[in-house]
Amino acid sequence: MTHLTAVLAETATHVDLPMPTWAYGAIALAIFAVLGFVIWSYRDVANRHSHKAGPGAADHAAAPGATHHGTGHPTQGH
Repeated sequence: MTHLTAVLAETATHVDLPMPTWAYGAIALAIFAVLGFVIWSYRDVANRHSHKAGPGAADHAAAPGATHHGTGHPTQGH
């Protein structure tokens, strides 16, 4: 053993964790589930408030390359 590894081996101490190791994973899983629910709750927010975007929506609808719902998908030469 080198001098450095001998010093590190003598100074290494065992630290007890405040809770079982599986609890850290459970906490992380719960946090990710809550954050996933928060993100999921924002789905389709723009369509719920379309009355506020009405005046500006006409400008965007006339933009080159704009597509509208109900016109179908562009055909691709198959």
